[in-house]
Parts: sequence; structure tokens; C-alpha cells
Amino acid sequence: MEVIDGHILVVDDDASIRTYLSSLLRRRGYQAVVCENADSAVAALQENQVSLVLTDIRMPETSGIALLEEIRRIDPDIPVILMTGYADFEMAIEAVNKGAFSFMTKPFNQEYLLTSLKRGLESYRLIQAEKSYTVTLENTVMRKTRELEDAAMMANRLSLEIVQRLSAVAEFRDSYTAAHISRIGFYSKVIAESMNMYKDFIEAVSVASALHDIGKIGIPDNVLLKKSSLTDEEREVMKGHTVIGHTILSGSSHPTLLMASSIALNHHERWDGSGYPGGMKGKEIPIEARIVKLADEYDALRNVRSYKPSFDHREAYRILTEGDGRTLPGHFDPEVLDVFVSIAPRFDEIFSTNQD
Repeated sequence: MEVIDGHILVVDDDASIRTYLSSLLRRRGYQAVVCENADSAVAALQENQVSLVLTDIRMPETSGIALLEEIRRIDPDIPVILMTGYADFEMAIEAVNKGAFSFMTKPFNQEYLLTSLKRGLESYRLIQAEKSYTVTLENTVMRKTRELEDAAMMANRLSLEIVQRLSAVAEFRDSYTAAHISRIGFYSKVIAESMNMYKDFIEAVSVASALHDIGKIGIPDNVLLKKSSLTDEEREVMKGHTVIGHTILSGSSHPTLLMASSIALNHHERWDGSGYPGGMKGKEIPIEARIVKLADEYDALRNVRSYKPSFDHREAYRILTEGDGRTLPGHFDPEVLDVFVSIAPRFDEIFSTNQD
């Protein structure tokens, strides 16, 4: 089996968890270094080439959050995945703000754990490759030109990193969103392209749309994770995710986050004015939200919900274009709906090829 370059540092005060993780990682070809506390982890970072850290949050003396801060000082590029059996919303937000790459709850889902490790290692490889590439460019005649390109690349990477980390919080609350948020980005991109939107808008909406449901991290578990149909009162609580998402994302000077804030607030507004939270109508609704609304509705129809089975592409297409009483064509921007009709097979392809 091929051995992965660099070590994965495992930090946990529970010996049984250290044994389980080190055994699993080594069976999968990873080089694992295990530590029982934050102090020994910092020493291990100095002695080994570490590409990713997997650490418990609640540990004696020094917490995983404090260790995360120390790792960011030592090497801000190393992805840190936090593990906990006692997660809460405030802890998740604090960790993301301090640079956590992702979260893991105990007991572990092995496949989700391995997928998160793969994503983290790939992120680290890309960052290191980009640094190496930048050094090479500085030795070329076109240094100034390349520096401008690097600045643009860095700005774009910042957008993607912020989205990735905020999306990780959403996945932390609701594992269903993992493939869903990827598909929403693809749907939104092909709609915007078919509407001949300008390039910057297309790139922004494909990234910002991933945060359309970020506000769900503020919805109580008994509502968000309920398996049966919601009561009227619970439905009103759920609707609050639009305002929560807007609050989380608003106030930024970054164009992508500004668009994400608009989408989070308005993606449940309807063309006919019957949506929420503001009851906006027609072109009062920002175009990015009108695009994401249709993308979100299509994906919801294709998936199982507490109130409905999953539908195939043909039935989802019929409901969007003809209505079923719950969803009506009048809910959507007619131009966006016309574009969907013209490219509907691409939606089916996106759904089929982007699954958890």
C-alpha cells in the first residue's frame, strides 16, 4: 500500500481512542503519530513532518481549541480536525473562527472520518504546491505580472476557504448537507452561464450558493433533525434559518460573502410574493437568490424529505414546470425557469454524479 507523505498527528487523552485511530490510519497507509496531551503534541510538531492534526477538544490542562491556536502560530497551513462528543453551537463557531478545518463527533463514522482526512490532506498539498509555484514565479522575467495573478488567486482562495469552513459547521449539524451544497453550486453555475451572466457573477454565485442554508446551524436539533413532519410552530422556527444565515454573513466587505448573505436571506422568497421572510415579489428579489431558489427546490424534490419521497428527474421537472399544489411555476422567476427547461438534462447529470 502506498504510504502518504507527511504524518497525521492524533491527540486525545483517551488511550483507547488513540489506539483505535492509530491502528485505522496505519491500515489505510497513513503515518500516524499519537499524543495524549497538547504539550506532547506541540513537541511532536517540531520533531515530525506533520500534514494534518486530528485532536480532541476536551482534554485536561490544555484544550483542543487552545492547541488549535498554537498550531496556527507554528504552521497556519496545517489542517486541524477537531473531535468531540460534547459539541455545541458556540464551540463550533469559536473553532471555525480560529481556523479549524472540520469537525468530527464521537463515536466516529469511519467513512466520514476517512473522507475528512483525505480532504484535509489534499488541501495541505495544494497549499504547499501553490507556495512552491509562487517561489518559482518570483524568479521569472514576468514577476510583477505573476504577483498580480497570485493576489487574485489568493483572494479567490480566501473566498473558497471561508465557504469551506462555514460549510463544515453546517455539515457538523446536519450530515445531509454535504453533497447537497455541492450540487447547489453546480446547478447555480449552469443557470448563470445559460443566462449569459458576467464571469465574476458566475464564479461568485457558484461559491456563495453553498452557504444558502448556513443559518440552519442556529436551528434547535429537535426541529432541524426531526424525522416526522414539522408542526406549524416548528415550521416558523425553521424559517428563521434565513435571517440567521444573513446575520452570520452580513457586514463583510468581500463580494462573495455579500452575495452569500443575500442568498441566505432571500432564497425562500417567491416570484409571486408568497415566500419568506420578507414576502418580496418579482425583481425585488435579488437575481442570485432567484437562481438558488430554483436550484434548491429541484434538489429538494430529488431527495427524501419527512413529508415526501424522493422523485426522479422526470417528476421533479414536471412539478417545477406544472406544479403540484405545494410547488408552483409562479414561485420562480420566469426567465430562470425557462433556462432550467432548456438545460434540464444537465441538472439530472449533476444530481447523479454528485452523491454522498
